[in-house]
Amino acid sequence: MKGLFITIEGPDGSGKSTQIKKLADYLEQAGHAVVLTREPGGTKISEKIREIILDKDNIEMDPVTEALLYAASRAQHVAEVIRPALKEGKTVICDRFVDSSIVYQGIGRELGIETVENINCIAVKNTLPHITFLFQLCPEIGLGRKTQQGEKDRLEQEALDFHQKVFEGYKGLKELYPDRIVVVDASRSIEEVHRDMVMAIEKRIKG
Repeated sequence: MKGLFITIEGPDGSGKSTQIKKLADYLEQAGHAVVLTREPGGTKISEKIREIILDKDNIEMDPVTEALLYAASRAQHVAEVIRPALKEGKTVICDRFVDSSIVYQGIGRELGIETVENINCIAVKNTLPHITFLFQLCPEIGLGRKTQQGEKDRLEQEALDFHQKVFEGYKGLKELYPDRIVVVDASRSIEEVHRDMVMAIEKRIKG
């Protein structure tokens, strides 16, 4: 793979969308061909699966079903968008990837990290991020921001204890993948967060 694969992870309401746009603008100005995408979603098929996953009416969805749907969406996303872009030497910035499944389904739903990793191993076919920015923000703040933004989806409507488990899961990811994950304090200003992200990417590119 000739391109650079960047993923952004973190709890709901942590400011990922704002930072993804700023990072894309910075990289494009630096001469990178940038592909912005998201999960679940990123392709026509994957977006339809996203609708099923996040539909607040699907409250009876089993955790295993949820994990498999995420993996199915991801498999199509990788095959149709991510791998082709990386082969062309483009920089892919993805809002969420496998790490989200590890913490939301593996830890939040208590399916186990190994189970979720095995499911997604088939889906991604060794297509993994070069660098992952992990936004850290306590769930109370993030959920408060989402409430102000409007109606919540099915996962955002989960009880606070579920989001607390997800938050703790994210905190543990750095220990699992120390060479790939860069922790970002998302409680700071937009410019401070952006500056740290740029510094980390420049270091990775030059290193």
